[in-house]
Amino acid sequence: RRFERPEMKAISDNSVQSRSTRNGRYYFYHEKGEQLFCENETNNERIYNVPNEVKYVKDGINNHVVDGMPTVNPDKKGSKFAVWHKLRLKSGEEKTIKVRLSKKKLDDPWGSFDAIFDKRIKECEDFYGDILKKELPAGQQEIARKAFSGLLWTKQFYYYDVYKWLFGGPGEPKPYRTDSRNSRWEHLTNRHVISMPDKWEYPWYAAWDLAFHMASFVEIDPYFAKEQLLLVLKESYMHPNGQIPAYEWNFSDVNPPVHSWAVWTVYEKDKKRNGKGDVNFLEKAYHKLLVNFTWWVNQKDKSGTNLFEGGFLGLDNIGVFDRNHMPEGITRMQQADATSWMAMFTLNMLRMSLELAAVNPNYEDSVAKFFRHFLNIAWAMHHIGQKDISLWDDEDNFYYDVVEMANGKTDRLKVRSLVGIIPMFAVEIIHKDLFDELKHFKVRAAEIVRTRPDLASLISNIEEFNSDGNYLFSIMRGFRLEKLLFRLLDENEFLSDYGIRSLSKYHEEHPYVFQHNGHHQISYESGESRSNMFGGNSNWRGPIWLPLNYMIVQSLRKYYSYYGDQYVYEFPTGSGVKLNLNEIANEISKRLIKLFEPNENGKFVYHSEDEQQLFTKNEQFKNEHFFYEFFDGDSGKGLGASHQTGWTALIANLIMELEQNT
Repeated sequence: RRFERPEMKAISDNSVQSRSTRNGRYYFYHEKGEQLFCENETNNERIYNVPNEVKYVKDGINNHVVDGMPTVNPDKKGSKFAVWHKLRLKSGEEKTIKVRLSKKKLDDPWGSFDAIFDKRIKECEDFYGDILKKELPAGQQEIARKAFSGLLWTKQFYYYDVYKWLFGGPGEPKPYRTDSRNSRWEHLTNRHVISMPDKWEYPWYAAWDLAFHMASFVEIDPYFAKEQLLLVLKESYMHPNGQIPAYEWNFSDVNPPVHSWAVWTVYEKDKKRNGKGDVNFLEKAYHKLLVNFTWWVNQKDKSGTNLFEGGFLGLDNIGVFDRNHMPEGITRMQQADATSWMAMFTLNMLRMSLELAAVNPNYEDSVAKFFRHFLNIAWAMHHIGQKDISLWDDEDNFYYDVVEMANGKTDRLKVRSLVGIIPMFAVEIIHKDLFDELKHFKVRAAEIVRTRPDLASLISNIEEFNSDGNYLFSIMRGFRLEKLLFRLLDENEFLSDYGIRSLSKYHEEHPYVFQHNGHHQISYESGESRSNMFGGNSNWRGPIWLPLNYMIVQSLRKYYSYYGDQYVYEFPTGSGVKLNLNEIANEISKRLIKLFEPNENGKFVYHSEDEQQLFTKNEQFKNEHFFYEFFDGDSGKGLGASHQTGWTALIANLIMELEQNT
């Protein structure tokens, strides 16, 4: 049971020796303080009302410090250790505690202490100096540095062997489990350093969070970014049926299929930096993503019509009701976001196939496969049920979910939310040179367009390339993009002073009501949720979320690379000021960056009034940043976890890419 678990013991009043079968010896030095030891073993007596196997269990240090209980080992040894410092400070006084970890036994651990710190600070400055361009404003450089630093801080060792958790290890009694959570994942054994959403409040990985983390991580550690994306595709993570584990509380839950997007994003950024793509990484990820793609097709397209479901899809309470548990009488829901995510997944795989076909012609068949699949999804989005109802509403010019009733009736759920914006993400720009060598594909593609013009007519004109030789692959034609932007860029709907809201502000005065086996209502909530759906601990009914804002900005830049300066639109809607799509992406980026820049009063908008009073007066903390989980759609106030640097670290990407595209 203690395989490779460090065993620590005191060797003097101010040092501790740790021995690990994997890493050998380490010496930990500290200044004064009281050494506390216990074992890193569960308190079975407290949790399961059965005797403990060891005397000093894992909550011993806490119980000793907080309650004064004799729960630490007086012999000063164990597998869990802390130093208890008792400091009394006068107002304005500062005190420092020094600690040091070394592989060598040191006679004077403090002699070179300050010099080492100074050296590390210089190394940090040099590191970020190579990543962030000097042309960036100093304030924005500081935001990016702190975002990246927070992202590095959220890495954590994570160990979870589901089989052992459920049944115990060899020679161990079966654990006391009140439920059999994740019982379908007996194969899963996680034992790695992993990027967490937030190692304090959420010390477990979430697959779609991790995908967004890597879009930022590639800027500072491309090797780690690629390793992490491959990690969750390993056989000890991915389910044998092809599903990627969602998160610890329910690995079987369904996250948006953004892993392919992350793989391609990391590949492209790494290729741009090095001048050569890591084809080995791309090929490894591609083959595992094929398995995951097949899982989606087999498990989330129940009728085989290229229309997809996925439940909450990470957007928690964005729907009018829990999309994992629909009201009785609704047989199924065709989700605009699930189907659009899959269209994006398909385009990602198409693009990867093209890249791999350049070095191995056997991938040409995959190009044709995903091209046809993309056309099929585009067609299916407009031919639902017996009435051929479309996810696109011609009256509102917006995408909506569609529900099918047991009585055969089909209705759109006319909620203006990010669900209807996600179709923008299914866009890819591909240069004609990539197709020129694919002779067989060109013949097959021409045959599809000739025999099924109805398929090709539903997406952008894939037979024409622009003056730069680029083709546009998108499920949104110019008209639909224009109409979607009308709402997206309207300050009375999605556009906030601080980014794009997750629900249109229109619903503040016009709540959407769905009467079916009960009264179901959704209205705009700029801040914390009033709905108890999903425990009421998350809110996609108004606030601003960095990951989807980043994808919106990315998509606008892709459309610009095809349309160029000829396509302009009002920003904001009704202002009379017309900008091209790249300029619009820049303006949205600037609004998001405003969240982290001091306002005219020198304060950060994400602080509450009490926090502003506390932090703006404190010299040590007034310029430090909180990277919140999400932000109020009206005021920009930070909400949710206050240090979820994970996907909120994408603010660094926005800063860097704004400079590149200005």
